[in-house]
Amino acid sequence: MTSQPLRLDFAGHSGANLAARLDLPNGPVRAYALFAHCFTCSKDLAAVRRIGAELARAGIALLRFDFTGLGSSEGEFSSTSFSSNVADLVSAADYLRGNFEPPSVLIGHSLGGAAVLSASKLIPETRAVVTIGAPADASHVLKHVSSSDLSRIEEDGVADVHIGERTFKISRQFVEDVRRDPLSRDIALLRKPLLIMHAPRDETVGIENATEIFLAAKHPKSFISLDAADHLLSDPADAAFAGQAMAGWLSRYVPADTPQEDDVRGDVRVMETGEGRFQNMVRAGRHRLFADEPAKLGGLDSGPTPYDFLSIALAACTSMTLRLYADRKNIPLGRISVDVAHDRVHAADCAECAADTSPDAKIDRFTRAIAVDVEVTEELRAKIIEIANKCPVHRTLESSSVVSTSVDTLKEPVLARSQIPVHALAGNNSVLRD
Repeated sequence: MTSQPLRLDFAGHSGANLAARLDLPNGPVRAYALFAHCFTCSKDLAAVRRIGAELARAGIALLRFDFTGLGSSEGEFSSTSFSSNVADLVSAADYLRGNFEPPSVLIGHSLGGAAVLSASKLIPETRAVVTIGAPADASHVLKHVSSSDLSRIEEDGVADVHIGERTFKISRQFVEDVRRDPLSRDIALLRKPLLIMHAPRDETVGIENATEIFLAAKHPKSFISLDAADHLLSDPADAAFAGQAMAGWLSRYVPADTPQEDDVRGDVRVMETGEGRFQNMVRAGRHRLFADEPAKLGGLDSGPTPYDFLSIALAACTSMTLRLYADRKNIPLGRISVDVAHDRVHAADCAECAADTSPDAKIDRFTRAIAVDVEVTEELRAKIIEIANKCPVHRTLESSSVVSTSVDTLKEPVLARSQIPVHALAGNNSVLRD
């Protein structure tokens, strides 16, 4: 299955290659965002991938990468610190600036949230910052290190520390670094739109941290509750909500999505996202949405099914056709509602089917129910049905259509070819498709 994200690597603050993914929209990019993952997490956390898909749906490209010594990135975790994470973010911004566009949005989860709050002043193109379950100070991470482990780190300079189900080497440098400067100063000097997202029952980073960040920040600032979500947004519905809410909030701070000339040959483009088995990004002009299958059929249930879209087309066309007729004839129908259901039945069970249709043939049947806000007489009912049957989509479905198909090699269909600079493919940096 074709995967949407580009696989990248670039030099981090220490020169080590950092592994990254660039989630791209199906069509023109409105803005580039940079994501900082949580302490000891990676760019491939399921919640991060889902947030990337939701932002891509809104036309926002997301670069997510593994910090030095984590995930697929090179380097030793024991030699890293909070400051090195901030420096890696700056390196990632430099990579975007040199190969695509500077990041105008910084997003950070947990300790990554603290990192983007600190890094914002070093990335001048930043227009908005988002934190998810972030601590009000970087030293909060030490709450997950026992006092005995902290003593060993102080005495020996480095120690193996168990966090979750994994073991990490944490150095005295890391401990001293997170304790050094309070984050409140960076928050107060941020002076950029800030969205704080936090779950009230987050057991890893308490909700009081969101309060502290909010009070320290200057306006414009916003808070969105993640309700019953856990710290890692492990429920796909929570991650999807976070991504959708974030995209809606960012619409005030990134350029509007406008149609552009590119290599789309038809009226719409549908392309796999790489999320789940069936999820596809649908692009029609400046509009973007998902097509998917329900969970019971192996999908993510993140958008209408193909037959749902067909039913939507019939229902929308019916409503619009009736509105045009009612307005032209000054017929007060009030608000119009159209429900459509689709099923496949044997011709023998279809009263509306042509008499010469084989009884054993399977027929696609669309059941349409129209409702209006006025009392319906028999005369009006007959007229509504007559006009509804003249809807262009209705006529298309009832007539024979021809589908002409061609097959080509996929050539950078997400970004226009001119949007991927040649120098992004050269040197130590690589741009590969998963």
